Amino acid sequence: MAQAKGIREVGYVDVRSHVHGGLGQVSWTDCAGGGQVVVQRNVAYIGNMRNPHGTLVIDVEDPKNPKVLAELAMPPGTHSHKVRVHGDIMVTNREVLGQHVRHGEAPPAGYYGGLGIYDVADPAKPRLITNWNVTASADTDSATGVHRFDFDGRYAYISPTMAGYVGNIVLILDLKDPAKPEEVGRWWMPGQWVAGGETPSWKGDAHRCHHPLRLGNRLYTSYWQGGLVILDIDDMSRPKFVSGLDWSPPFPWPTHTALPIPFKIQNRDFMVVSDEDVFRQVDYPPYPAAFLWLVDITDEKHPQPISTFQVEGMPPEPQPRMTGCHQPCEIVTGTEIPVAWFAHGLRIIDISQPHALREVAHYMPDVPPGSERVQSNDVTVDDRGLIYLLDRVRGLHILERN
Repeated sequence: MAQAKGIREVGYVDVRSHVHGGLGQVSWTDCAGGGQVVVQRNVAYIGNMRNPHGTLVIDVEDPKNPKVLAELAMPPGTHSHKVRVHGDIMVTNREVLGQHVRHGEAPPAGYYGGLGIYDVADPAKPRLITNWNVTASADTDSATGVHRFDFDGRYAYISPTMAGYVGNIVLILDLKDPAKPEEVGRWWMPGQWVAGGETPSWKGDAHRCHHPLRLGNRLYTSYWQGGLVILDIDDMSRPKFVSGLDWSPPFPWPTHTALPIPFKIQNRDFMVVSDEDVFRQVDYPPYPAAFLWLVDITDEKHPQPISTFQVEGMPPEPQPRMTGCHQPCEIVTGTEIPVAWFAHGLRIIDISQPHALREVAHYMPDVPPGSERVQSNDVTVDDRGLIYLLDRVRGLHILERN
């Protein structure tokens, strides 16, 4: 049975829940698993993980009774597992999956990854405005297109594969006219621009942009096995490196998200950083499972990791992939940060005492039907305070804190 601490159940659909405390489930929607969920105007948008499922649009005005409004499909050999919405514009990623070609699932001839840009003034009828394509072929073991990204209604801060570069880079697109996206500027880690004569000091595309997050005139950017970088975009046409931080090695996991906290805590500035428990480099020292970091960026030129958090009871030996940390909620409303923790469900981490992170609530879902275990992949909140927890394999939970 699902377990919760600090979560209250209101009305569970299809899956039973055992409740402890004030955090519980409002509803469960049986849908294909996903990579990202965002909510605007009481409509949830889900980027599904696997084709033929693309983007799912769900009416959650009555959170006890979610209703599917629309679904966009994706062809074989591709996926569209990330989505952002601002006003009437929805942006989705599109990736061509090289490993699927190898396994016999080829994308349509002439298909390119990139972004899909839609008008969602009527969420039940998403209207394609345009596809922005990348034409780089990259190496066939990696996804080609755009991975995760940020979007503020005018600019998209994306992670595309681009011709001449090894791995995803940082690129800023202006969507003032959504039908004609224009590149504003780009940044890459020195060594990525092989067409320009650079030589990477790492293997393959290990150092690549996962996704930038904007706060003010900075992009806080996760860079996979390259750690993270802070970029100055005061001049968007020329993003400038401010500082970087990389703890792999010795830690084996890639850096997934660098989330700036938009207010001071104890008169200092911080960033929550998650590593993704997705794979382990074979030549790195073994370690049990990925965890969460808190980094002091008061002096942004010298980021300082000051504390970490791991789920209590994590065994001391290496765990199966996708057991540990994955993704914090990127909408920060206070010092309690919801985090999707793969096989350990939802964890709400209090960062109000920066040197002593602590869990104040958790929700452990039941294993979804047809799945081997819980795979909580993404989490967000809406303006009503409801929490949306998306499983990578199957299902969306809507939770309530009281």
